[in-house]
Amino acid sequence: MATADQVKALIRSHAEGDETRFYSIALQVAAQAARSGHTRFAQELRQLVEDAKIKAKEALGVARIRPVPLVQPRGELAGLLTVGYPKVRKADLFVDEAVRQRIDRVLLEQSQSERLKEHGFAPQRKLLLVGPAGTGKTLTAAVLAGELGLPLFTIQLDGLITKFMGETAAKLRLVFDAIQQTPAVYLFDEFDALGGERASKNDVGEIRRVLNSFLQFLEQDESDSLVVGATNHPQLLDRALFRRFDTVIEYVLPAGSVAEHVMRARLALLDTSKVDWTSAIDAADGLSHAEIARACEHAAKNAILEHTTVIQTATLIAALSERKTTHR
Repeated sequence: MATADQVKALIRSHAEGDETRFYSIALQVAAQAARSGHTRFAQELRQLVEDAKIKAKEALGVARIRPVPLVQPRGELAGLLTVGYPKVRKADLFVDEAVRQRIDRVLLEQSQSERLKEHGFAPQRKLLLVGPAGTGKTLTAAVLAGELGLPLFTIQLDGLITKFMGETAAKLRLVFDAIQQTPAVYLFDEFDALGGERASKNDVGEIRRVLNSFLQFLEQDESDSLVVGATNHPQLLDRALFRRFDTVIEYVLPAGSVAEHVMRARLALLDTSKVDWTSAIDAADGLSHAEIARACEHAAKNAILEHTTVIQTATLIAALSERKTTHR
């Protein structure tokens, strides 16, 4: 069993935070117990030490990726970034199965990043999201942040892009310095404003230099942050950008069960037992997730103003049709 000196040494090493010495002394106690015939106690003590080492290693891995809390970006970054701490999760995102699988893969690789790095591989962390407006690209960035427990920084392109030569590239360097220093999800929304085709006839020299700088910064970035570009106009992007991202996820307008899920979720607090979902899905064809959600809100308000909580098929279809007329 443990001697008085070993007990004092255990307490001293624990107080000083010297884990290596603490475990070493504990194993000495286990070895002494085994020699004294207390084999069961020795085995239990060795197992406790092994379990503690594993937990300590896991905690260290979490500490490495834990974000440094920034309530608000300061200094020059204040005009370039806005920050939020999203609470949304995958269950809040309604996309088709192909997109969901791609997002699940990103989350899986991020959760197993240390294991991948041990074998010489890096997890996916540079993502380009493309597709029509209102299909869930921005929400995906929030979901990634929410699932990974990271802040979401949105880059303000109107503050980033200026008419002065060299100034935009300097601001872009500040953003990538932040990406390196503070693990988070960084969203470049409306990314085509920054990553437009360099050969475009409407291009100006400054934007060309900015894009070249962005390509260089993105290629050199080896941080733990996720860099997400989102655009409704992938055809405007420079071809070189696609090679710099780890994955390109293409979003499409909702159809079938996805459209139904969007409607059911938005009308969850009302009685939808009277809704013919097949007819509603047909009426929603061609609308984005956001447009369907707004149509459902309109139908719900109509029902409430008529002093009922029951959504009728005709009311919902009328709201969806009106949305099509307004935005086509």
